[in-house]
Amino acid sequence: QVQLVESGGGLVQPGGSLRLSCEASGFKFDDYAIGWFRQAPGKEREGVSCIGNIRGRTTYADSVKGRFTVSRDAAKNTTYLQMNSLKPEDTAVYYCATSVFVRSSAVASCVRIDERLFGSWGQGTQVTVSS
Repeated sequence: QVQLVESGGGLVQPGGSLRLSCEASGFKFDDYAIGWFRQAPGKEREGVSCIGNIRGRTTYADSVKGRFTVSRDAAKNTTYLQMNSLKPEDTAVYYCATSVFVRSSAVASCVRIDERLFGSWGQGTQVTVSS
């Protein structure tokens, strides 16, 4: 079955960096776009970044542009979220998810990183930015 496993979270000081990984199994990785989301305590889940499946088109929330970089490695069925210049407001549980659309339509899920356009989700990894 579809499985997504996030890792790489932890405690980091403001200004620091972390790289999250999302390892996928149980489906054809290249058919799906992968989105990253986060949910802070008491807040709704928000889209952070997305990467398409064919040309690797990327999109980012305004709050992370210039600081976060998403990438994918098809050989490892893994998507990465490199997070630099972290701020306390980046503290949240981070999730990865697969697009509901597949193959040539998958990138449509990345246009607004809308969670309604993502189907299977990982269990999340905690990121805490604090001094």
